[in-house]
Amino acid sequence: MKKIVFLILSIVSLATVSCKKFLNEIDPNRVNLNSYFKNQNDFDLAVSGAYNQLRGLYNNKSAWAMGEMRSDNTHYDYKSSDQAVATVNRNAIADFLDDKYNNQTPPKWNAAFGAISAVNIIIDHIDDIKLAEASRNSILGQAKFIRALAYFDLVRFYGGVPIYKRAPLTREETYIPRASAQEVYDFIIADASDAAAKLDATTFPQTGRATQGAALTLLGDVYLTLKKYDLAEKALKDVTKMGYSLYQNYSDAFEPGNKNGKESVFEIQFNTGLAVPQANTDASVYNFLPRMANTSIVTGVNYNNITTVGGFNTPTQDLIDAYENGDRRLDASIAIVEGTFNASDDFTASAVKSVVNYTPAPGKVGRPFPKKYLHAHTIGNQTNDNWPVYRYAEVLLLLAESLNEQGKSGEALPYLNAVRERAFGDATHNITSTDKTVLQAAILKERRVELAFENKRWLDLVRTGKAITVMTAFGVKQKAQYSYLLPGSYNVTENRLLFPIPNAEILLNEKLTQNPGY
Repeated sequence: MKKIVFLILSIVSLATVSCKKFLNEIDPNRVNLNSYFKNQNDFDLAVSGAYNQLRGLYNNKSAWAMGEMRSDNTHYDYKSSDQAVATVNRNAIADFLDDKYNNQTPPKWNAAFGAISAVNIIIDHIDDIKLAEASRNSILGQAKFIRALAYFDLVRFYGGVPIYKRAPLTREETYIPRASAQEVYDFIIADASDAAAKLDATTFPQTGRATQGAALTLLGDVYLTLKKYDLAEKALKDVTKMGYSLYQNYSDAFEPGNKNGKESVFEIQFNTGLAVPQANTDASVYNFLPRMANTSIVTGVNYNNITTVGGFNTPTQDLIDAYENGDRRLDASIAIVEGTFNASDDFTASAVKSVVNYTPAPGKVGRPFPKKYLHAHTIGNQTNDNWPVYRYAEVLLLLAESLNEQGKSGEALPYLNAVRERAFGDATHNITSTDKTVLQAAILKERRVELAFENKRWLDLVRTGKAITVMTAFGVKQKAQYSYLLPGSYNVTENRLLFPIPNAEILLNEKLTQNPGY
């Protein structure tokens, strides 16, 4: 919201004519939004800027802290000497000890509203010039997809939020109350539906921009979340007719050489060949490694992540145990960095080993880390990995779930088993049960291992009504294992299913109300 206020004040200052009547000159160096959009290229640049905002929404530290560390998938390396505010607040998210003053959850809120603000300016000015119908549809379709995606993230993590249908230009338009969650969902559906109608069908190779397939996948995900399973089925079945397919090997879906490939539905774009902001500098594997003075053995690049980014999103044994014997996704998703921790809880690596049937060498400790984002690069903490938002494997699992929830369990099996056959290499591990309850558990588990480290697990637990039960039981195991956890940690209640509205936003906007329990 702070970004919105800054932008609004900037817009007002740009658009308002001075009240001093004697000053009639116009500064030629002063940008005015009412005259900025002069050709299609100006709109294309603005759309690219809106896409850029999504980087902070889906792959910064708040994204994986809230989407993965909040769940039973990952934890963190505790370091008693590191009690910096950011570290303590990030750990608090995992331990269910975060409050309205936590400084690690607001970045998601800020990034989402930054994207919404960027999109609204485009939509507000789309008729400033005459555009070819195809170009206009493409610009509006992409803009509305981005806005729907941002609001979908906001409503699931924070509940009802203010709805901005246009860029506010006054204080009255800026400081508005929260809409209900249902009103936000209705707005998302309208945007995603319009995007699907305006965007072109997916073609390969893809450009990385939103397509009709991406909009329909988002729409299917929204309908599934709202338990409108028949509508989810319709949207997702349309996606299966658009030419997407699974790579033969699971790991191929994450190879930089396969960016925006046949399994990609939508992903956040990064390119280390461009300037630093275009590199993946925040959600890279460096965050997920233990704190090391030299990461060379793991990454091939000498980088010190002790005082910067390391020690988070550590795969739990609970997640590792969720992979079945023979599931090739385990080795593709997680690896072990072997070495020793010193008295300061910093790590020295001696080898990287497979997680499958791993046993530590004498005198060594094996620490797991997410391997799926580890690929060759040349600059420390700057990787070339895109961040997956939707993959075709998820489309198949969403479709299987929507069918099963309608009692069409037999129809769900081929979609579920397509994902499993890729994982195991053949059909020997296919699921055959058509019992609805059995398949509910199987699909949820399949999503866990297929989409591990893609920031889906916490949302899945909340959406399926499993969060309190699963995380309470997980917390018991965690407190038995880690003596540093406080007695009040993992007190998972209904109020904890949403995150607090950032306190700074409450102070800025007196019409905002805080979520219960915070």
